[in-house]
Amino acid sequence: MLMRYYAGECRVWAVARIPTPEQEDGRRVHRELDRLRQERTAHSNRIRSLLVLHNLRVERIGGRAWTHWWAQNATRLLPGVRAEIDRECDRLTLAASQIRTLEAQQQREVRSGAQPAIALLARLAGIGAGSAWTLVRELFGWRQFHNRREVAGCLGLAPTPYASGTSEVEQGISKIGNRRARWLMVELAWSWLRFQPASQLSHWFKERFAGGGKRVRRIGIVALARRLSVALWRYLEFGEIPLGATLKSPASKVTAT
Repeated sequence: MLMRYYAGECRVWAVARIPTPEQEDGRRVHRELDRLRQERTAHSNRIRSLLVLHNLRVERIGGRAWTHWWAQNATRLLPGVRAEIDRECDRLTLAASQIRTLEAQQQREVRSGAQPAIALLARLAGIGAGSAWTLVRELFGWRQFHNRREVAGCLGLAPTPYASGTSEVEQGISKIGNRRARWLMVELAWSWLRFQPASQLSHWFKERFAGGGKRVRRIGIVALARRLSVALWRYLEFGEIPLGATLKSPASKVTAT
């Protein structure tokens, strides 16, 4: 089978693409950021739950307003609860500080020109530096795709039809591959509709799905995410700006036609 594969029969087996140690190490920053953000949310929710349990409510946890509010209301709680909230606040402050440090590191690397692919992707309106960082590190920066089907298949956004005799059923998307990149592409699809309303992709979505209900739009946004992932791959690989897309520019906005 190895001889057949090298002779040109590429379908005799599936080739596993393994990232190099350097490529895997480059994923550490954004993955740690994801964990820290989850920890920040967990600590904030825990503090809020303890306060509600004792009939206290606050709009925002963290910052100067929270410090002032806590100094005025901490004495209304029993010592054990007050001490637990103080410890939760310490962990929340540490997580927030580490998040700011990692976000600043990402911004420095992008602005310095050390990450040209990330900076290029972040030029598209609706895509921030953090999202561009994740897409390049998890998907476009280490995989070599040959066509749009490979892009959709790697993301798990490819359809999985079932056919047996006269029975033909569409089972939805496969949901295999990189779940971080797949989730991010769905989020970016919603963002694309908001920040790129004049693009061809946005017009396609509005014509096909905008008139339907919530379920139809949720189905349509997955289809848009698949088309958007292919458009972003072509943008990075061949320099093809998505039709009608607007680029960020310090002086003016440039629109691709």
